[in-house]
Amino acid sequence: METQFEVVIGLEIHIQLQTKSKAFSSDSIEYGALPNTQVSPISLGHPGTLPMHNRAAIDNAIKMGLALNCDIREVNRYSRKNYFYADLPKGYQITQFDTPLCDNGAVQIKLGDGTIKEIRLTRIHMEEDTGKSMHDQDLYDTLVDYNRAGTALIEVVTEPDVKSGEEAYAFVTEIRRLVRYLDICDGNMEEGSLRCDANISIMPKGSKVFGTKVEVKNMNSISNVKRAIDFEIARQTEVLTGGGIIQGETRGFNGLNGSTFSLRKKEAINDYRYFPEPDLPPTIVTKEYIAQVKSGMPELPATLFNRFTNEYGLSDYDASVLVDDKHSALYFEKVVGISPKYKQACNWISGPIRGYLNENALSMDEFTLTPGQIAEIIELIESNKISHTAATQQLFPALTKQTDASPMSLVESLGLANITDTSFIDEIVQKVLSEFPEKVAEYKAGKVGLMGLFVGEVMKRSQGKADPKTANSLVKQALENI
Repeated sequence: METQFEVVIGLEIHIQLQTKSKAFSSDSIEYGALPNTQVSPISLGHPGTLPMHNRAAIDNAIKMGLALNCDIREVNRYSRKNYFYADLPKGYQITQFDTPLCDNGAVQIKLGDGTIKEIRLTRIHMEEDTGKSMHDQDLYDTLVDYNRAGTALIEVVTEPDVKSGEEAYAFVTEIRRLVRYLDICDGNMEEGSLRCDANISIMPKGSKVFGTKVEVKNMNSISNVKRAIDFEIARQTEVLTGGGIIQGETRGFNGLNGSTFSLRKKEAINDYRYFPEPDLPPTIVTKEYIAQVKSGMPELPATLFNRFTNEYGLSDYDASVLVDDKHSALYFEKVVGISPKYKQACNWISGPIRGYLNENALSMDEFTLTPGQIAEIIELIESNKISHTAATQQLFPALTKQTDASPMSLVESLGLANITDTSFIDEIVQKVLSEFPEKVAEYKAGKVGLMGLFVGEVMKRSQGKADPKTANSLVKQALENI
């Protein structure tokens, strides 16, 4: 729908880093522990306690910066961001203010129509997480769990380049995929390990002055990020077209009805009273240190996509499906390393294997069959020892129940080997054609697409054991002789 307003959106992605301990203390960050059991005087900010740097957190933050082509800062200082909220036990948050670890950088996103767009980054900075307020545990009071307080975070801040809910959806999807490839975060928005805040404003088309910014929080899925932004754009448009004024505020998102609601007035930057953190020395990140971290990074989705399409000859769609999940892409690489049948391996992963995983509520990293077993199935089909139908409908299900068996041994024990005996197959062919006289007449009249029906019936009656090529040849020969 045409509108007289231009949308301006900046995103802030908070990413909990996968470390064994918190950002500045040795407290565990294990998810799901009983409330307030993973705290200490340091994470609670008791007087006289001193924080310390977490090297694993710094390594993970550098990996993200490198993956997004950021400039990595050599001298990094921390500040105290002061504000009062119940889930902030110290009364301040240790964060990076004027010396973020990473500057600049960009993320390429792919939209639904195939368009590629670059979203520029402002910065990536390190900080610690807050505790968690729980409003649904007690009828009268809000309870606070400080287990999360002090967990290492990075915050990815974009330039105001995002123009729609669809673009935000694509951006968060790409960030989540990257952190999973890098093994720096599990990306589970439902558990809060990856969170997105959206700063949304609208301004008249052609204007150079941004409108009043509204920040939307509490979006616990990527689809809800899109829904919240779409709602907020519509709300702000309605307010301005009705002659109203947009209030600078922080709003929450109600996933049940897809609306946003006011939480509090938006703070100004000077309300936080930033000042240098006195208890932490600067972190020095040298070029040698960056090179060391880089050497331990895995291949990223873009690299794999290029190899899958340019070297392996897969379509853009097939390659996208594979690289969307790190474990699927790596499993595919192992299969084709044994049997370089690229398209067949892709079809097995996106077809029977994916179907099995979905039916059993499993993820790819929980799949029990080895790449060698799948490669062997592919070779059995390619060498004409078993039909594709028998492989997918009988061999594969049997193998998932006997995971230590070899595919060939199951082919023999289950009697799944292709039958190439032409007399046996021809007998089935003659019987099929005699039972479908009307279809035979239609075929002879020019409806050649019925060949698939006849061959399918032969394969069905042979329980998938007839050699498909032989069956096809004998059906064609029999029809020509009628």
